[in-house]
Amino acid sequence: MIPEEARQKMNPFALLVDIDRRSRAKALGIPQQVEVRRTWSGIGFRLGDVHLLSAMGEVREILEYPSLTRVPGAQEWVRGIANVRGNLLTIVDMNGFFFGKPTTIRNRTRVLELRHGGLAAGLVVDEVFGMRHFFDEDKTNDKPLTEEALMALMNGGYRQGDRIWGELNMYKLAEDPRFLHVAAQH
Repeated sequence: MIPEEARQKMNPFALLVDIDRRSRAKALGIPQQVEVRRTWSGIGFRLGDVHLLSAMGEVREILEYPSLTRVPGAQEWVRGIANVRGNLLTIVDMNGFFFGKPTTIRNRTRVLELRHGGLAAGLVVDEVFGMRHFFDEDKTNDKPLTEEALMALMNGGYRQGDRIWGELNMYKLAEDPRFLHVAAQH
């Protein structure tokens, strides 16, 4: 005669019941429900003392400061034309454009490539902080205090501690008649 214990092990249903019992005994419990918070991501950069963000899709590439060819008769804030992998980019000094002071080129100076419609431009900024992430509840209508022309191109900002990062709309910049008028005034 086969002992009851051995017979139960041979019965498929009994075997499944035993596996279930042992699994439940060793289970850690139901995982906690975690609140999912929506986030916004953008490229963080600095112009002077102003911390700004641009949506990921608005910045095509981040470049080191390139070699340039000057453009005669252009505004002073137009640094020149650069050949970037066979594509010509108009290089615009953002500090010169917004604040009337040229950017001092340093190791951290970068160029943000913007393409919108038929415009291809490289925007010179003091420093790039890379990708920045903010929770939706960090969104604010407040903007960092700066030149009115720059504030007018912001879609509010994001608060992080004591700092407000202004969300610069690159596409509004690309459509701004003042930005498009690169010929020097005579």
